[in-house]
Amino acid sequence: MDSIIGRTGPVHIGRQALYDAQGRVAAYELLFRDGPHAHEATVRDSAATSRVIVEAFTAFGIEELVGDRPCFINLTREFLVGELPLPFQPGRVGLELLAGIEVDDELVAAAAALTEQGHRLAIDGYTGDPDTARLLPHVHYVKVDMLAGDRHAIARIVEACRRIPRIRLIAQRIETPELLELAIRHNFQLYQGHALSRPHLVTTQALNPTRLARVRLLTELAAEDVDLDRAVATIERDPALAVRILRGVNAASNGLKQPVSSIFQAVVLLGIPQVRQWATLMMVADLADGDESLLTDAVVRARMCQTVAERRGAGAGPTAFTVGLLSAIGDLLGGPVGALTEQLPLTEEVAGAVVHGHGDLGDVLREVRAYQRGESVTRSCEPAGGELHGELLAALSWTNASLAEPEPAA
Repeated sequence: MDSIIGRTGPVHIGRQALYDAQGRVAAYELLFRDGPHAHEATVRDSAATSRVIVEAFTAFGIEELVGDRPCFINLTREFLVGELPLPFQPGRVGLELLAGIEVDDELVAAAAALTEQGHRLAIDGYTGDPDTARLLPHVHYVKVDMLAGDRHAIARIVEACRRIPRIRLIAQRIETPELLELAIRHNFQLYQGHALSRPHLVTTQALNPTRLARVRLLTELAAEDVDLDRAVATIERDPALAVRILRGVNAASNGLKQPVSSIFQAVVLLGIPQVRQWATLMMVADLADGDESLLTDAVVRARMCQTVAERRGAGAGPTAFTVGLLSAIGDLLGGPVGALTEQLPLTEEVAGAVVHGHGDLGDVLREVRAYQRGESVTRSCEPAGGELHGELLAALSWTNASLAEPEPAA
């Protein structure tokens, strides 16, 4: 049986720079890393690609990883032909076709369609073989493996690619100063390799959604007539999933931050298809296991904030739920909560309540947190403690009932 609640823990991504002819960082390639000491990818399958996409956009935040520069992500055939979703819009992410990928009519047609949609494609490790050459009319970048052929072979590849004006050439696997000199002589536009810089491991702390929550969400979203309220309730029951959906708003908007005040609003802005795509990738990435008690406390705090705010008229219930949820997640991650809220598309009201305790929602959060810590709480014109004890029992009952729902069929 899968664990009910997700876990906190470090997630890792390899990031290797690509340089322009002036030696400036022009882009990054994002690489799968399965641990803090991994110096290269141990696997290159669809699960690895899913983890890179999910973690880059929803654990780190793409802007935090690459700033305003473009980036490349290696894709397997399943993503290119549409068997697995691409949950981001065309733009700053280059789709890199893995070296050795089987090229047939279906893949060529898929590459043409992705380019037509506005995606930028790159061929990895191009050696000039005739099958892969069929993709050249549909790509924007060609990465030439400087270690894979002699100087004459590299010259032939460069000459063939330059017949297509759209293609920009990337010299990859530049391992020695001699190979760098060769690449410069051929006037490559971008340069990548250990002679310039090695992949850098980037790590952050993240909450991982539970497999059960993802199954429930996918079940809700797969219905012919999606019940939006039920889908939102499924997201709200898993703090990790909620944070990833909030970050997904920024991913879907290509870096143009759209402030939101609740999970419901985030789901509406993303749209059901986008939420379904993110949930699918999270399931493929298979991030599960965790500390049930800590994350149950997080859901209880969120629910208490919602019910207290609704009873006192201190703000909209869904907004109060989000405030309580984010404050609890900040506690779980162990860093300043401002570092979390800065990565999320939140309204000033929500961010101010979570980080500084501002406004009526800040008052509600402060009282609920104090009560959870066992501290005495007083509030003008209201008896202390008794009503909050009732809110706690109600929140516990709601959380336990929610998490006890039977797992739907996959």
